[in-house]
Amino acid sequence: MNTGVKITVFAAALAATFGTAYGAGVGVGPVGAPAKPEHASHAGRPSAGASAGASAPAGHGGHDQAAAQGPAAGGLQVSEGGYTLTLDTPRIAAGQGELRFSVKDAQGRKVTSYKTEHGKELHFIVASRDLTVYRHLHPVRAADGTWSAPVDLPAPGAYKAFADFAPAAAGAKNVTLGADLSVPGAYAPNPVPPAANTAEVDGYQVALGGTLDPGKAGELKLTVSKDGRPVTNLEPYLGAYGHLVALRDGDLAYLHVHPNEGGPGPDVSFTATAPSAGTYRLFLDFQHEGKVRTAAFTVNAGGAQSAADPAASPAPSAPSPAAEEPGGHSH
Repeated sequence: MNTGVKITVFAAALAATFGTAYGAGVGVGPVGAPAKPEHASHAGRPSAGASAGASAPAGHGGHDQAAAQGPAAGGLQVSEGGYTLTLDTPRIAAGQGELRFSVKDAQGRKVTSYKTEHGKELHFIVASRDLTVYRHLHPVRAADGTWSAPVDLPAPGAYKAFADFAPAAAGAKNVTLGADLSVPGAYAPNPVPPAANTAEVDGYQVALGGTLDPGKAGELKLTVSKDGRPVTNLEPYLGAYGHLVALRDGDLAYLHVHPNEGGPGPDVSFTATAPSAGTYRLFLDFQHEGKVRTAAFTVNAGGAQSAADPAASPAPSAPSPAAEEPGGHSH
């Protein structure tokens, strides 16, 4: 029913974790050898940054190691391609607050002109490094190029902010930049949620089918239901019936895709290639009855378990406090 749209992702180096707000997900796994740092591109779009537009509402050992590695992932650098993400608020108190930031060019000037992609000039994600908080924000840009967005970060800890955008400058490439963000206070990391192929959020149940494979395209199908009944009237959100972000455990490599053709539910599918073996957190935003909700899963790419294999999945653990919060998507 769905037409595959391959996502190209770009991978690199070092330590950290991912974030999430809703739903119970999966277990911790190793991350494959890091690939050469590059920037990420979106689904169905070359890395040169030409916009493909939003999907229409609807629908490892020797030389073999390279074959098991996908293209690299994004969000691992604060500066790339002549652009730098600058956080004016690199520290923010727990609770309600405001984030301010800008994107600067090679001359240190704030960028004020962007291409509109998937209905927005810039997509901004904040995730905790212990994988328990995820926020998809919609910041507002002032005339001088300063962006601002309200945010609710529930607990002290280390976070990471991602800016995904394409400058309007001729020849500019799409780029995803990442910068560290902190919430001061006593910090006790939570464990990554265990593997499971279902998630619940705000009375909705979301089932995950398919596999995420390193270096190989595969379909991920998410099915939305409520009170045991399929939801067949999902509403368009950012020009599509679902919006998916994947983050890799160990370095927060970022992967941002949009669905294949199809819709308006209950199924939303994505064609994805993991940049390496390891554990990934998936965050699905979907809209129904005028509200955007986020369902979260953990999946193991290239491991013994698959989120699509219930028998291989351990029993879900009690949700972390953050998983019980009422937010993951902010406007």
